Amino acid sequence: MDENKFFREATLRICGSIEIEKALFDCLDYLKNFIPAESVYLHFIDLKEKTGVVYAMADGGGGRQLNIRFDYPAPVWRLIGDGSDLPEEVLLDRADKGALGKHMLKIAGLSGIRSLMMMRLSLGSKEVGVIAFEARGESRFRREHLHRLRLLQSPFAVAISNSRRYIELLELKNLLADDNKYLQQELLSQKSDEIIGADFGLKHVMQQVNKVAPLSSPVLLMGETGVGKEVIANAIHKYSSRRNEPFIKVNCGAISETLIDSELFGHVRGAFTGAFENKRGRFERAHQGSIFLDEIGELPKAAQLRLLRVLQEMEFEPVGSAKTIKVDARVIAATNRNLEDMVAEGSFRKDLYFRLKVFPIYIPPLRERACDIPALTQYFMHKKYREMGFAEYPSLAPGAVKRLEAYEWPGNVRELENAVERAMIVSGGKTLHFDDSGFEKPRCVPEEAPHDAEDSPAMLDEVISSHIIKMLHRTKGKINGEDGAARAMGVNPATLRNKMRKLGIPFGRGVQYK
Repeated sequence: MDENKFFREATLRICGSIEIEKALFDCLDYLKNFIPAESVYLHFIDLKEKTGVVYAMADGGGGRQLNIRFDYPAPVWRLIGDGSDLPEEVLLDRADKGALGKHMLKIAGLSGIRSLMMMRLSLGSKEVGVIAFEARGESRFRREHLHRLRLLQSPFAVAISNSRRYIELLELKNLLADDNKYLQQELLSQKSDEIIGADFGLKHVMQQVNKVAPLSSPVLLMGETGVGKEVIANAIHKYSSRRNEPFIKVNCGAISETLIDSELFGHVRGAFTGAFENKRGRFERAHQGSIFLDEIGELPKAAQLRLLRVLQEMEFEPVGSAKTIKVDARVIAATNRNLEDMVAEGSFRKDLYFRLKVFPIYIPPLRERACDIPALTQYFMHKKYREMGFAEYPSLAPGAVKRLEAYEWPGNVRELENAVERAMIVSGGKTLHFDDSGFEKPRCVPEEAPHDAEDSPAMLDEVISSHIIKMLHRTKGKINGEDGAARAMGVNPATLRNKMRKLGIPFGRGVQYK
């Protein structure tokens, strides 16, 4: 055999394609004339993690990437050790008899009497993989075959190293594309940063937000469905030192139990059926930023345990990987369920509950902060006016706001938004009456407060002014005290006076409200 010609022809095939599975097939097709091999496998040994991966293979039917990850059993690992005693080349006349050979055949899905010939591949001092040739029968490979394989050690190592770098670049490209797609979706779904009621019904909530936002402590938001927990979570992130980092949202109740680990912690390619590429989880995306875990009470018990570890240690392993990832993410959780009752029932971990409940914030329902309804109504009117493309800005009919204030709002702010949209559709974007909005159980029927007979557009300040004046009539002009307008509206008396000055509402001893 002309070794120079053999080296040249084999090298052309080994390095003829960046796709390693094609290169393996072309090479095997040529080497069959010199080595009695029926298939070739490429795999790696991770000495630190004590794992391996079959990267690619080729046989008479073609080549393909596999990415089969596996753990070495104890008998095999004792043979491998720290890698220092592992020989450069191995000939196994009966691979089906020894521990190492049996394990390799099992991973490749081969059975019966088999011969194996393996060689370690390295570039300088860096290990890049192991090439293994297989053939049916006993003692198929001899020393001369191993010598021929040894001639190709460098071409195999170069080709495999280049292919791995190429695959890593493709995976990085896919990860970046996936991140970009995710962030674009988040931008499209971003809600307004404005918090309606921050000076009135939500004033106490915002005081708590301002206290905890600059810190990294976990926050637990509690309140009924639709009260605006996500808006408050946005505010906590916005007012924190992490404001320029990612804010990742997860609805724990919208992810199936089989996928929750992958969504939260990511997975590696081949971890399960359908995992064709590496995927970063929500926690990894939230590194140095904040993660909002909505509907935390819906999290399965198994996922609760893994979340507890992340909160305590700030580390996790992606699905299918033994690699530990450190993460620095501020956790904001939210629930509309009574977690204390769930703890008593055993459906929610007690240790996780207390780990999340470092700084709880209760967000009151809309029926407990009716003073915010006028401003919220105007906000949603303006929002829907832009979204629905009406030619003219709609107006509020006299008494419309009182009709809204009298309703219980079991669906809270979200229901109010839907009611405004429905009223705008019914009216065609003109005067909104809210007399065909499906309200079933009014909270009460308040006294009719005087209003202008003229049906003119009610701008935000006019609505707020009308509401303050109505409350002053109810309290006969009194602002302070248990029966004052400030207490009835849930605001500080000084704040109410400042607002009245801005709106030009008279108050004091010389002004009478009856």
